[in-house]
Amino acid sequence: MAGWINAQQKNTLYSEKKLSQVENRYGPKVALRLTRWQAFVNNNQDKTELEKLELTNDFFNEQILWTSDQKLWKQKDYWATPLETLIKAAGDCEDFTIIKYFTLTSLGVPIDRLKLTYVKALEYNQAHMVLTYGKTKRDIPLVLDNINKNILPASERSDLKPVYSFNGEGMWIQKQKKLGKRVGNSDE
Repeated sequence: MAGWINAQQKNTLYSEKKLSQVENRYGPKVALRLTRWQAFVNNNQDKTELEKLELTNDFFNEQILWTSDQKLWKQKDYWATPLETLIKAAGDCEDFTIIKYFTLTSLGVPIDRLKLTYVKALEYNQAHMVLTYGKTKRDIPLVLDNINKNILPASERSDLKPVYSFNGEGMWIQKQKKLGKRVGNSDE
C-alpha cells in the first residue's frame, strides 16, 4: 500500500502524500477525519494502557456509524481497512475492531495484549467481532465493543460466546472467557 507508514515510523498513521491523495479524491471532510485520527494518536501517547483502551473505544464508537456490509459495500462480508472505514465514516463490527486494533498498536499497546475476537452475539443469534485486551495471558480479557460500549471483562459479557481470536502473532481457539489454545502462528 503506497503511502502508508511502516512499523518503524511508529506514531504516524499515513504520509502527507496519502493525506493529499485522500483529500483530492474524497474531499476535505474525509481528510479532516484522517487528521483527527492522527491527532488522537499523537495526543494520547502518554496515557496509561487502560486510558488508551477507553479513549479509543469511545472515539470510534462516537465517530463511526454502524451499518451492514451489504448496505455499505454491496457484499455479504467485507473487512474494511481503517482508511476505508474513515472514508465512509461507517462500518460493521469487524471494521470497528480493526480500526481500534491498529489505533491501539499505534498508541504503543503491545500486539500480544490485543486480539480480534470472533464471538457469537447470543442476544442477536449472530456472529460478531470484538477487540479483547489482556495484559497477561492469564488475565480475563477486557472487551471493546460497538454494541455494548462499556469496556467490561469477558466474564461479565454473558451475551457473548467466544469462538476464536487472532492478531498479528497467531490464532487461538477460545475456551470459556480466557485466551484458549493456540492453533497457529502468523508466519505459518
